[in-house]
Amino acid sequence: MFASTTEGPVLLVGSAHVVDLREPLHRVLSDRVLDAVAVELDPERAEALLAPEGTHRRRGGSAPLFARLWSVLQRRLGSEIGAGVPGAEMKVAVEVARERNVPVFLIDDPIRQTLARLVRSLSFQERVTLLASAVVGLFVPARTVRKEMDRYAESPQEYTDELRRVSPTTARVLLDDRNEHMADRIAKLRQQGFGRVAAVVGDAHLEGLRSALARRGLPSEVVRFSELRAIRASSPGSS
Repeated sequence: MFASTTEGPVLLVGSAHVVDLREPLHRVLSDRVLDAVAVELDPERAEALLAPEGTHRRRGGSAPLFARLWSVLQRRLGSEIGAGVPGAEMKVAVEVARERNVPVFLIDDPIRQTLARLVRSLSFQERVTLLASAVVGLFVPARTVRKEMDRYAESPQEYTDELRRVSPTTARVLLDDRNEHMADRIAKLRQQGFGRVAAVVGDAHLEGLRSALARRGLPSEVVRFSELRAIRASSPGSS
């Protein structure tokens, strides 16, 4: 397939890893003319997520404790809320790209390197806060999470601001640094001739990634998590 010479705004689609957004995401991506799909994955996570059902998936035991706790929490909430496997929205994006015969690009940093950098950078107080949050999260009822997701959909910036207040290092490593790196990779795709790119990323990345792209001279169009939820709610048979 030849890359397009027609350029448009980068389409940024916000997802939430523990909410089932597969149908609205499929609709949004299928309705667009695309030359490439980029996803917030690195090769290790992509291999695990896209492995056939029943295939043994490697699980690294060397990840920091809070990261392993967070992984358990995501799987539990995904099951209880109805999203299934965390990251299912990334799998849908890959499936749409394959259906459309357009290439898929992995634009996130390697997860192990990111977590190692985070642990090295955290102050003692931030480490304790992050670990405590992960432990408490294991016992949070699903209904509470649903309420918080509703609050986030109404005011996502409030949650980002709270993260920066509680742990500015976490915000820098997990959001700001990754946004810059993902923007670099998207800009490189444009330089290679992929004019119409859709990037599916966690909703918390949207504003920072849009700003990072703007600094590189790339306009963007944003479809937020709240908009995908609204599409799902308006679909026949939705609950």
